[in-house]
Amino acid sequence: MEEHTLVKLKYPIGTFDCPGNITEQHIESWISILEHFPNRLENLVKNLTDEQLDTVYRPEGWTIRQVIHHLSDSHHHSYTRFKWTLTEDKPLIKAYFEERWAELIDSRKAPIDMSINHLKAIHFKLVYLLKKLTLEDLNKCFVHPETNSEVLLSYNVGNYAWHSNHHYAHIENLLKRNNWI
Repeated sequence: MEEHTLVKLKYPIGTFDCPGNITEQHIESWISILEHFPNRLENLVKNLTDEQLDTVYRPEGWTIRQVIHHLSDSHHHSYTRFKWTLTEDKPLIKAYFEERWAELIDSRKAPIDMSINHLKAIHFKLVYLLKKLTLEDLNKCFVHPETNSEVLLSYNVGNYAWHSNHHYAHIENLLKRNNWI
């Protein structure tokens, strides 16, 4: 497979390109993406068979099932990072090995409904929280241990809106390529 094709399969919407000046409009748009994402995802995958769910979206990539469970795990972590940052001064967050989590039995075999329902709950809580944050809150940051860099909450809102659309595109593109939608 050509390298260009593989990159397009890996990053179908490109990488997250955060604006240098995050505006209130950016935040509102990103919150809207987060608010609607669980239902959009559920509608995209609700009629898939187990065989389809266990299809990888790209060579050496995860299955649709693993992607859905990854989204649940990752967005749970993100929600926790928001809470830590709002209640502590520049907390050092805990990183995790997402590729190892994706290989655990629940990520490889569990029904997707549990992660879809979890995403609905965690996004409901996250969006409720985000809509109440002030500019001062959004300018708080956590420290990521892998890069030792400070991550603003405003950036993290955008990053997780991108993350939602990024993995949605993985699944949607596979369904289109295979004529499943």
